[in-house]
Amino acid sequence: MRTRKTSGLLTPSGILGLVGHAGMGVAMGLAFALILIVMEPSGIATLVEHSGSQGLTVFVGSLVLTFAIGATLTGAVFIMMEDN
Repeated sequence: MRTRKTSGLLTPSGILGLVGHAGMGVAMGLAFALILIVMEPSGIATLVEHSGSQGLTVFVGSLVLTFAIGATLTGAVFIMMEDN
């Protein structure tokens, strides 16, 4: 009978890896938001400008949150697959 191993996510190195992936996701989200606003490929800066006082905050926050969650989940999959 096989002994049950603990998940790599529950170790201190696994948690540190997840935090690292989340940090990379935040950085990528901020960079992507900056590129979209500065380069203005599709008029996003104009749309954000006309959306009110909190438009920029909501736009950047949603991009950062989306990238951070995606990178964290991807990191979790990588850590779990590394154990097998």
